[in-house]
Amino acid sequence: MNSIHTLSDYVSTGAFYKAVVEDGSDIIFIVDYNGKILYHNPSVEETLGHAPSSLIGKTFFDFIEPETLKTFRKEFEKSTAKPYDESIEFRFLCKDGSYKYLDFNSINLKHKEGVEGLILDCRDITQRKKDAEELLRAQKAKEQFLANMSHEIRTPINGIAGMVNLLSESTSEEDRTNYLNAIKNSTENLKVIINDILDLSVIESGKLKLEKIGFNIKYQLGAVIDTFHFQCKEKGIELNYSIAPEADTVLLGDPVRLNQILINLISNAVKFTHIGEIRVTAELDHKEGKTHFIKFTVSDTGVGVPKEKVNRIFESFTQADESVTRRYGGTGLGLSIVKQLVELQEGQIEVLSEESKGTTFVFTIPYETGKIKDLIQPTSSKAKTTPPHSFKGLKVLLVEDNDINRLYALNILKKWQCEVDGAENGYIALERLKSHHYDIILMDIQMPVMDGYEATKNIRKGLKTPKNAIPIIALTANAIKGDNEKCLEVGMNDYLSKPFQPEDLYEVLSKFAKEKPLQQGMNNLEAVFEKVTNLEYLNNVCDGDKVFMRDMIETFITNTPSTINEMQKWINKADWRRVGNLAHKLKPSITFMGIETLKPVIKKIEDYGHENLNTDEIPKLVNLLSEKCQLAFRELHEVLEKEM
Repeated sequence: MNSIHTLSDYVSTGAFYKAVVEDGSDIIFIVDYNGKILYHNPSVEETLGHAPSSLIGKTFFDFIEPETLKTFRKEFEKSTAKPYDESIEFRFLCKDGSYKYLDFNSINLKHKEGVEGLILDCRDITQRKKDAEELLRAQKAKEQFLANMSHEIRTPINGIAGMVNLLSESTSEEDRTNYLNAIKNSTENLKVIINDILDLSVIESGKLKLEKIGFNIKYQLGAVIDTFHFQCKEKGIELNYSIAPEADTVLLGDPVRLNQILINLISNAVKFTHIGEIRVTAELDHKEGKTHFIKFTVSDTGVGVPKEKVNRIFESFTQADESVTRRYGGTGLGLSIVKQLVELQEGQIEVLSEESKGTTFVFTIPYETGKIKDLIQPTSSKAKTTPPHSFKGLKVLLVEDNDINRLYALNILKKWQCEVDGAENGYIALERLKSHHYDIILMDIQMPVMDGYEATKNIRKGLKTPKNAIPIIALTANAIKGDNEKCLEVGMNDYLSKPFQPEDLYEVLSKFAKEKPLQQGMNNLEAVFEKVTNLEYLNNVCDGDKVFMRDMIETFITNTPSTINEMQKWINKADWRRVGNLAHKLKPSITFMGIETLKPVIKKIEDYGHENLNTDEIPKLVNLLSEKCQLAFRELHEVLEKEM
């Protein structure tokens, strides 16, 4: 075997080709101590784009990113003094002009063969660097999010605490009212922040379940728009919407999630628009069989988003700029939630924006075609209809360690004439159960001494019948991932997320409360179920034609909600004449459906509106109109299903 005297001799030996060229899978360079490239293997072309042998004779340093060359030279010189070196990172120029991240492990041939050169075994670490950069960026985004949350949550809490102090010292009724309104606004802001966090958690955990019920877009969109009219009026911006006739039909889907998407997008538009208008449209994009692809557009003339930041606005924990959070507030989660809700419904969303000119969000969701009988009309309040049984005398054990939460629930239950005992934790609850009987237990989850889960297990396994079968309703603030399922697993019958509204508590109590005879002074059962419609007049007009009657009833059910919704809109704008006009428009329908109790109501709305009299009574009359119509809708649905 010939001895090797120079680096060129080493490169030309068969041993080198066998060990490095044939068997080597990494990028291999052989360079002398001055950086001259004497060899590179085929992997250089695969990864970096340089043709075989095209770099031989060139200087390795000429391909290093200029900004890092000085640092790289120092590391390279250190490698010439060591037998081995490893994990030296650098960026190498590719054939297409881009740079790729590589690192090398080196073998010093001076120590092996007595020649001045290095074998550089290089690996492409571009993806690893990208992943590290993305991880760092995500970490910074989350840190910024936590900082924002700290500020966003503390602001309303500080406001509540300050107002409570002022409230305790106030003697003026006007001041007390102002302080209570301020407290209410702060709590609403706090709920928005917390709900964003909970919504994102539920979506990302895969626990979100979508409804498939009948709804009408005109009614849904109109109701959402109404909630923003006052804000827009205060800011001096226009809020307009339109629905194409092809989209104004009964569809099957999840109207609550559609509302959530629209509320988030319109809220965003209101926040960032100071001059001009916000426009919302709904139209039929296309149909595939029985599926309607409905396209919604929310556009504004607001501040817009810089071109380079548009692609980031759907990411969790981010806003277009950190200064946005300081100026406008918010969690940076709203648009992320919107995107995920759209995609969960097999839809698509995109955004177009130009700085200082405005932003347009366009999303399309597929919905199946529905029928009139699928339409579920929303009621203005779950608890406004007189119940078929009374809660008077219902024995309730309220297990709650928080004084404010206990006082809130206690007052609601006492208004319903329930007999209530309180317990501060699960252990005290068990002691009370040993000597008392209860119809229902309202059980908090997180409590000292014994929590709700443990208390429930003890009730189910440790008490005798019938006490071990008392309905237990969880009062939980943990609307995250599997917490609600855990309540059911340990033996609870249902759960109620805090903070809850009285009507939410009413609904869940109604499921488990034993029916009791109605008390003196309350409406009797006949009054509760007294019919509000009489179709005799309609039958005479239609001359007994069932098809004609069905069309008339379906038209009433479909169109009336949007008319009432429009009344509410003009009430908010104090345009009483338009309210009166709409009442006049509705009068024939009320007559055809034989809703006698509404005739004087609709006449008063019409007269008061046209004459601008007793305008403070009009909202109450419209609410009464809405409630009676809800009852009428139920009756008419039954008529359609049973008789037509």
